[in-house]
Amino acid sequence: MFHQPDKDVIVDIVHKLLKIVYPGYFWDKSYRIYTANNNLSLLIEDVMYNLNKQIVIALRFRPEYEDADEKEIEEEAQQIAIAFFKRIPKIREYLETDLEAAYDGDPAAYYRDEIILSYPGQLATTINRIAHELYLLEVPLIPRIMTEYAHGRTGIDIHPGATIGKYFFIDHGTGIVIGESTIIGEHVKIYQGVTLGALSTRGGQRLKSVKRHPTIEDNVTIYSGASILGGETVIGKNAVIGSNAFITKSIQEGTRVSIKNQELQFKYGKKEPVIQNDLEQDEAWYYTI
Repeated sequence: MFHQPDKDVIVDIVHKLLKIVYPGYFWDKSYRIYTANNNLSLLIEDVMYNLNKQIVIALRFRPEYEDADEKEIEEEAQQIAIAFFKRIPKIREYLETDLEAAYDGDPAAYYRDEIILSYPGQLATTINRIAHELYLLEVPLIPRIMTEYAHGRTGIDIHPGATIGKYFFIDHGTGIVIGESTIIGEHVKIYQGVTLGALSTRGGQRLKSVKRHPTIEDNVTIYSGASILGGETVIGKNAVIGSNAFITKSIQEGTRVSIKNQELQFKYGKKEPVIQNDLEQDEAWYYTI
């Protein structure tokens, strides 16, 4: 009974990891004597202890540890926890580039502190980068619990398996979905309502470990409401994907994709509606820079 990781403990670990990766930004009221070094040392010790305990529980979900003795699992969990903490500098390095991309890419951002403390995209990306390292270390359950907590907080759903390069910026963010096998390059900017998803999931469990989600290369901008689907779909470098585009095939480098034929209708009283244009619907146009 109760052989699952504790969600409340994992969320607490997330909060403490935020204090570790952004030192000095989140005050911990539980410590009466506060210095940055003292606080970080206590936080790291606390997180290491609790993360290790949760990994011990989670490892039972890996087939090779179903019947393993407790000592073997505890030793493996400790090695994983140590390996994870060795990756904290890498996580902080990537987050610094994300912060720079957000500040440079959003004229509404007046302070970097504002981005760390209030931007949902930065929060979701931060938690994803933490969870992704645990995912790479083959920790069951815990990475997904972390990213689903971020999903609930921000409305941004990024699977911990997604591979995301440096200088990643989510603008506004609500309604974004990024699937497990998505690969995102560097300097990519995504707006609200974007889906980087699978073309079909009818295969169910047979599709496990198959690349089902698209690859987004460097310097791509994807505007609001766009859907890019399929594991073989590649969006080439420097491409721009316009709002509401629906893409299931690869787009070559330097291409701009826009919806050509949206129609606005204006009706004034009993007069005949005024049509802005009469182009057919659901047609996209492409051109190369």
